[in-house]
Amino acid sequence: MHDSLICPITFDLFRDPVVGEDGHTYEREAITKWIREHGTSPLTREPLTVEALRPNRTLKKLVDEFETASRSKHFQFKLGVDVKTKSHRALFQTFGKAIYEAEWLKDNDSRPRIVLLKIDGARAKKEASFYVDLTRHPNIVRTFGLVHSGDNDDDDAQNSVTLLQELAPEGSLYEVLQHIGLNENILQAMFLQITDAMIFLAHNGIIHGDLACRNVLVFRLDKQEPHKNIVKLTDFGISRHSKLYAPTNSVARTTINIVPTRYAAPEVLANEQYSEKSDVYSMGVLMWEAYSKGKIPWSQSNSDNEVKRQVTQGEKLQKPNNCSTQMWSVIESCFILSLCLRTSRLDPS
Repeated sequence: MHDSLICPITFDLFRDPVVGEDGHTYEREAITKWIREHGTSPLTREPLTVEALRPNRTLKKLVDEFETASRSKHFQFKLGVDVKTKSHRALFQTFGKAIYEAEWLKDNDSRPRIVLLKIDGARAKKEASFYVDLTRHPNIVRTFGLVHSGDNDDDDAQNSVTLLQELAPEGSLYEVLQHIGLNENILQAMFLQITDAMIFLAHNGIIHGDLACRNVLVFRLDKQEPHKNIVKLTDFGISRHSKLYAPTNSVARTTINIVPTRYAAPEVLANEQYSEKSDVYSMGVLMWEAYSKGKIPWSQSNSDNEVKRQVTQGEKLQKPNNCSTQMWSVIESCFILSLCLRTSRLDPS
């Protein structure tokens, strides 16, 4: 069964799996907290008690074997040997970047569902383990390692980097917003998770550089109970001054050296000055985009040059009708032109 190594509450790999009275397996810390708050199973609604939880040693062994196997490969996998793409058609594709659904070639039924994220015109600056460790956060898309074609002389392999990552069942937040209206309570819960991921990246010295709804993936969606929603941040560090990736010389324009103009802070547009505070500005645009149901920022402007002029002169996006005064105050604090006055820590609660 797919995702047998994934906790149904956290949507993360198990570390300490336990079985409840409902017969389902959960991460111990997550289900203990759930029981104390709700007293019932998150899957069947029958009563559960913390005292009745018992270790799932079989599943713990599977998790340990998966982690050990990945570590023994130094988190580097071969296409056609360890993993393969399910189709030549990408799930998502934009200039210089593509995502393909993939599968394991060994023990596929007991391992997490996966995708390959291919970034053209870039090479990894760090060891594979660095990318894995950087994603050990509940609101950052998990990277299991790097994938190589096996042909080191292949031009495509020399001029791109491919990450092996977990698959998001609900797609991106942008895709969700195209079909489903989300109320402010749900959006706030999501914003808190994104902010927590941003703080974690900043603590590790990483600037995201491309915050937008398309780079927030939805792992669980619940329109009734905001706290049940789970989103994770992806595609961080893909910018010209990235600590994670270096541009190759073969491609003039790729996703790593294109500035996302309609989401970028004024100092990025003026002189490519990336910082934690430029990410805060982009977070403000992301929140505006979410309230606007995925509408393109500055859609009334015909060109990126016009957007650049507006943003660097201090013009701001207009308040969406469904955004509360309290939340708009938070978003406006992200749009402050002066770096000295712009907040570096968000609290969208």
